[in-house]
Amino acid sequence: MYKKLFGQTAVYGLSSVLVRIFPFIIAPIVTKAFGPAASSPFVDWYSIAGVITVLLTHGMETSFFRFAQEESIDKKILISTCSMSIIGIGLIYLILGYIFRQDLANAFETPDQVSFLVIFLFILSLDAFSTIPSAILRLEGKAFQYMLSKVAGSLVYFFLVVFFIKWLPKHPEGILGLKYDPEFGVGYVFVANLVQSIITLLIVGKEFVNFSISKFDFKLWKRIMNYSWPVMIAGLAGIVNQTLDRQFLKYLLPDEEARHQIGVYGAVYKIATFITVFRQAYQLGIEPYFFSSFKNKDSHKTYAVLMDIFVICSCVIYMGLMVNLQWISEKYLRNPLYYEGIEIIPFVMLGALFLGIYLNLSIWYKLSDQTKVGLYISIIGAIITVLINFLFIPEYGYWASAIAALITFTSMMVISYIWGQMQYPIHYNTGKIVLYLAVTISLSLVSFYFFRTNYFVGNLFLLAFFALVAFNEKTIIKKILKR
Repeated sequence: MYKKLFGQTAVYGLSSVLVRIFPFIIAPIVTKAFGPAASSPFVDWYSIAGVITVLLTHGMETSFFRFAQEESIDKKILISTCSMSIIGIGLIYLILGYIFRQDLANAFETPDQVSFLVIFLFILSLDAFSTIPSAILRLEGKAFQYMLSKVAGSLVYFFLVVFFIKWLPKHPEGILGLKYDPEFGVGYVFVANLVQSIITLLIVGKEFVNFSISKFDFKLWKRIMNYSWPVMIAGLAGIVNQTLDRQFLKYLLPDEEARHQIGVYGAVYKIATFITVFRQAYQLGIEPYFFSSFKNKDSHKTYAVLMDIFVICSCVIYMGLMVNLQWISEKYLRNPLYYEGIEIIPFVMLGALFLGIYLNLSIWYKLSDQTKVGLYISIIGAIITVLINFLFIPEYGYWASAIAALITFTSMMVISYIWGQMQYPIHYNTGKIVLYLAVTISLSLVSFYFFRTNYFVGNLFLLAFFALVAFNEKTIIKKILKR
């Protein structure tokens, strides 16, 4: 079971790394070509992408996995019902968004970016349409097909960005009839993303083979929505916690200062991509397994072991980045205008680590059909996020956003753990997990603040952590080596 599980997670991990690595590589291209203010539209618009995506998918992906376990539900009916729900909402969003495009641009204080908005509408709609076909691949364990759907589009995205931003400007006469327009600037990244979304949908579209409008089941849809709407609201609150701070920066700071801070904050935030990629890879491989195995008698023991593995890997990634953060940041950002933001990266990454632990803990209320709990926890987090950003951004700028995220995800993690132990107890190895986190955070911060450019000392700290893990996990390691 573990071999299959981690084998699939490895494939999902590879796909997540590849999918994320291209935007990660693209970011330095964008920061080098455009200053913080010029690149801010890209950060600005994509900071609300999560909110729109959650609304368009409205918890259908998680609900699909949950109801796919009920043998009494016909698979074709489930696929058709979930798909029709997303497609219907997506078309309404697309039509209304296009009709009121100028009004929306004005509302977001970006009246000169209507063309970006229109492209953005299509990107998010197409991505939403791919949700259920992609979920089918995950449910059926077709990890390689899933990887292909993600990687192919990402490759095109990367090469188009390189073409538009690096190659095309060097040829004033144009290439293949295309000429670079400096006024459009960062808009070329939106175009590349649109092509990526089209390719992904075309690849996974064959999974619509079981889709039929006539098989939409309204009674089933009502059952699904009763399960999924708390997931959706929790998702919205979660997005507020993760990305909407860019909007607070825009509205609470003077215009020029806001553009600068959004650009810097968005660029340095991508350093946390390594932690985010691992978290997403883990979730892609693990989530279907959680739903299919929760009736097994030893499932709780397995969940505890999986949490240990997740925390250890996250700590290694966090410390590995922290002890080498200065040179990684400078090589990555490639523009001194962004270097001021390096100071907030330790807190941003720590928040991302705690968010990952929270998402692992959250499985208890999904398995026990108490999805409203996730809603309540996420709303608490959203309130914390909004209050701290609203009160402190005018004075502290993106520092307030970074600290708000850390406090929010720490609070959500603690609340979910305590609540879960009362309602659906899973005996995690809490003492060991706290030890790993304490050692990781302490050594990482000491390295960052006292040995920032002494990479030898920093990496000695990392080796010390490896030694601690090897000592504590020697029994498991011996079993692995024997096999």
